[in-house]
Amino acid sequence: MPKAIRIHQYGGPEVMRYEDVTVGEPGPGQIRVRQSAIGVNFIDIYFRSGLYKAPQLPFTPGNEGAGTVVSVGEGVTGFKPGERVAYGSASGTYADEVVIDAKSVVRVPEGIDDDTAAAMMLKGLTTQYLLRRTYRVQPGDTILFHAAAGGVGLIATQWAKHLGATVIGTVGSPDKVALAREHGCDHVILYRDEDFAAKVKEITGGKGCQVVYDGVGQATFPASLDCLRPFGYFVNFGSASGPVTQFDINLLAQKGSLYATRPTLFTHTADRAVLDEMAADLFEVVRSGAVKIPVHARAKLADAQRVHADLAGRQTTGATVMHP
Repeated sequence: MPKAIRIHQYGGPEVMRYEDVTVGEPGPGQIRVRQSAIGVNFIDIYFRSGLYKAPQLPFTPGNEGAGTVVSVGEGVTGFKPGERVAYGSASGTYADEVVIDAKSVVRVPEGIDDDTAAAMMLKGLTTQYLLRRTYRVQPGDTILFHAAAGGVGLIATQWAKHLGATVIGTVGSPDKVALAREHGCDHVILYRDEDFAAKVKEITGGKGCQVVYDGVGQATFPASLDCLRPFGYFVNFGSASGPVTQFDINLLAQKGSLYATRPTLFTHTADRAVLDEMAADLFEVVRSGAVKIPVHARAKLADAQRVHADLAGRQTTGATVMHP
């Protein structure tokens, strides 16, 4: 009998139960996938804790994974059984098998294994929309990326460096400094111990950055705005330390006519043509070797509670992949 993680009430890691489930056949526009690798992301914690609400309880968390197509529903022409696929904006992926909308799935090209695919879809596509679609990083730009040793950070800093930017990264602990440097950071700041806005001013000769990418939230706001030059972009895409709740829009005027945005991957990938374009861009930089996908931890799906405890404790670097 197939297994999945089920959450019957919001709470800590202990609310996740490893249970037998029934997997239905794919409906119109859907495919059924036997998963070989499951991506783990901070958004999974937001859903488990109830910060983000699931459509109903109980539910199976997870948005990311890779595997092999088992069967396809009515009207699906782009995929057939036996093909390797991956996805970063599905739902219910903490499972052996999953039925998902074909519109959120892409084929995995040769040369990219399933662990890499499962680790790169949500984080890699997030990086793609941040660096290429939200603020388009240009050669010569100076960027600040918070949590540079995290899952998105280690992909984004390599990609930004590849695009010709000077990359300033912040990390939460001294043991993450070397890792951030190895993945493209020209400068690394310990944001809990140092005044990172002052350090950014010093590094940039008082000019500031074109863009700040912030997946940390509460702990780095509003100081992130002080890192920007006039007309700079503050891009908040996550809340690892808690959400930015009070946002006074007048701050943007005071700090230099700044732009601020809170994009999500789901809005970008809702358009199939855009998803294909983003995935092609991601696969190209990975296959060329310009961006390496760091999978630093592997675990069994049955051990999801421990995986979440490590991630929430901000003990992890790079990507974690679970195997059914």
